[in-house]
Amino acid sequence: MYNNERPHQALSGAYPGDLYTPSARVYQPPPDPEYPYHDRTIRITRCGRICIGHRKINLSTVFAGQTVGIREVEDQIWLVSFLHYDLGFFDMDEGRVEPAPNPFEPDKVLTMCPE
Repeated sequence: MYNNERPHQALSGAYPGDLYTPSARVYQPPPDPEYPYHDRTIRITRCGRICIGHRKINLSTVFAGQTVGIREVEDQIWLVSFLHYDLGFFDMDEGRVEPAPNPFEPDKVLTMCPE
């Protein structure tokens, strides 16, 4: 629609729609990640939840449609991982994810102190 409404100066006055050609390659979405060290792989719902039985654990809508791995690390304590990152822990009683340690946090804050 918009590519045929007005000419573009960088295209010597041509319309973008006149120069467009579709890609010859067919789009292949990346495969779902695998979690071989986890107990289960679960797809996050559109509203950002993990559904286990009758329990609904809120994670985030950011992960909607993605798969995560869950692993029981202690009795009824589960670790939630996305790709190579541990997101947090939840238990079946509370039904709430508590964050895992930040993998991007620096180990030490360097400060310049005069001696």
